[in-house]
Amino acid sequence: MGDVLAGIHATWEFDSDSVLIRFERGIRTPKLFQALRERRVPHEALASVTLTPGRRGTVVLHAVPRPGADPLMEAAAGQLKDTCDPYRLVLPAERATLAEYYADELRAALTATAPADEREPADRYLVDPPPAPLHFKAYDGKASFDGSKVSFRWFWTGASSAKWKAGDQRFGVPELCGVEWRSPEVFDGYLRLLRRGDQEQPAQADHDPAAVVFGLGYGPVHESLPFAAAVLAAVRTSDTAPALDAGPVPVPVMASGRRDPADIAERIRHLGELHEAGLVTDDEFSAKKAELLAEL
Repeated sequence: MGDVLAGIHATWEFDSDSVLIRFERGIRTPKLFQALRERRVPHEALASVTLTPGRRGTVVLHAVPRPGADPLMEAAAGQLKDTCDPYRLVLPAERATLAEYYADELRAALTATAPADEREPADRYLVDPPPAPLHFKAYDGKASFDGSKVSFRWFWTGASSAKWKAGDQRFGVPELCGVEWRSPEVFDGYLRLLRRGDQEQPAQADHDPAAVVFGLGYGPVHESLPFAAAVLAAVRTSDTAPALDAGPVPVPVMASGRRDPADIAERIRHLGELHEAGLVTDDEFSAKKAELLAEL
């Protein structure tokens, strides 16, 4: 096609076999878009295309990716807000006719690539992950990824005694079988590395040396999600990575025993920060505090 469709915060360039999405870097642009800068999405990575009314006199052109085609969306696991979905192009309502034209053109291109009933989950990533090196500050440590290994360096102000005892951590990609990302926009967000052969991992991320926990201002989406996607893509493409049907990923289970009182106090302090910032309601604060105190 070779045409360009400019929307709010992004521009889509339609090529014969892909869509190049370029994100703006303005102050109103979501930080995740600014971090991604641009992404080339092959037609084979898409499952469908929709055009729906948006909010406040807009329409939304949405290219729906196939499951397993994009490491970023797989790592996000449905936790992204609509405003941060890189596959949504928001346009003024007066461009609805033009948007419908491009939606039809893109649907035709997808049908030519494969009929809708053949667009099953992808067996490999078709969209490139954010490039390494990547790093971000979590609440309890600094996470770094150089393309071949992940490193966690603990902060004395936030790390639990369990992590201090374990020491700073380094994980080679071949040691891993996956990544679990829980958005920092919810309480108890974290990034956890799933290690090959581990059948039991501490249920609390703040006790797990293979995880970093987020907090108010720590591990923001635009830093931690691209990080998780890059690690996930490296694991998938590793020569020693397990096949997709090799079995379920290890499921964290509750560790036995009581938690360290110092850890409980630290978590309550963090909870108080969220409460003061208005991110946790009075009821949520009271309930979570009571839950933490019950673990002593």
